[in-house]
Amino acid sequence: MPITHAAQSGQHRRALRGNDLYETPPEAVRALLAVEKLPRLIWEPAAGRGAIVKILQKSGHEVVASDSVKHNSLRRPRILQRDFLAQTAAPAGCEAIVTNPPYMLAEQFVEHALMLCPWVCMLLRLAFLESERRSGILDGGQLAQVYVFRNRLPMMHRDGWCGPRASSAIPFAWFIWDRNHAGPTTLTRISWSK
Repeated sequence: MPITHAAQSGQHRRALRGNDLYETPPEAVRALLAVEKLPRLIWEPAAGRGAIVKILQKSGHEVVASDSVKHNSLRRPRILQRDFLAQTAAPAGCEAIVTNPPYMLAEQFVEHALMLCPWVCMLLRLAFLESERRSGILDGGQLAQVYVFRNRLPMMHRDGWCGPRASSAIPFAWFIWDRNHAGPTTLTRISWSK
């Protein structure tokens, strides 16, 4: 059965998604850097082929990059093969996690990240806010900021996608949790285009 445009918009079968690798557009990371001061040393635990890592490094950050799968690529930063959900501590000196987690594991990534680091930033679908099941991580007072993209991000095509390049139909946002935050979440609309 051929994969349709709707399938590429996030509705395709789980078996077709494989490791759920959707490389983050550089525009999304640049938009985050324009509105948020990030720590110098950052952990990217779902690095894929290094899309987020490359932009962070270009802006002067040191990044520890890891992924549960070794992705073949000739031009990429050094990425350690580590299962994030099996880690019991952050790399030495890392006080922040910035990542675009595999969608099928997003909730587990957030929960685990909050145990390992005091500051967590994840690129997630805006619909992540809707779940009653996620009340503990969304309503616990540590979700400090949500940066909602007012314009849709360029499409994040799944790894190996050979079909037509479509524009994204899915709204995304950067979600930031901070252990030192207490109080309501601030929602800010941002743009990746000038």
